[in-house]
Amino acid sequence: MKALIQRVTCASVTVAGQEVACIGTGLVILLGVAKADTDADPQYLVDKIANLRVFPDDRSHFNHSALETGAELLVVSQFTLCADTRKGRRPDFSDAAPPAEAERLYQRAVDLFRETGLVVATGVFQEHMQVSLQNDGPVTIMLDSADRHRPRRG
Repeated sequence: MKALIQRVTCASVTVAGQEVACIGTGLVILLGVAKADTDADPQYLVDKIANLRVFPDDRSHFNHSALETGAELLVVSQFTLCADTRKGRRPDFSDAAPPAEAERLYQRAVDLFRETGLVVATGVFQEHMQVSLQNDGPVTIMLDSADRHRPRRG
């Protein structure tokens, strides 16, 4: 499971011209579910994201997490994060999970985020969405649940 997180001052999702979700200061979390993902993947990413220190302290250092600041979360499913672009010019999405399994694991992640006590808004699964955001910093970080199996460099 891959997550692209962006620290924002505000964000919203619109579907068919209607706003379906909005948040204030917090994180936009784009989630891509791959075929190989299991129930352990959303648990890992939710824990990592909720505790990731990406919010500034009074000296503008990254010292506070979403949990510490009470950040709001906007979670949006985005299968395109699973794109393989190594060959040719057209992205290959064959590593993305089938829709039913992707929705199950996406919803599991949303439920786990809600269990943290943070305010959680969502996009609409498998719908064409317009996501608007005001990136703060800008701060944008890519996370991959497969990283938990890789040794850390350095």
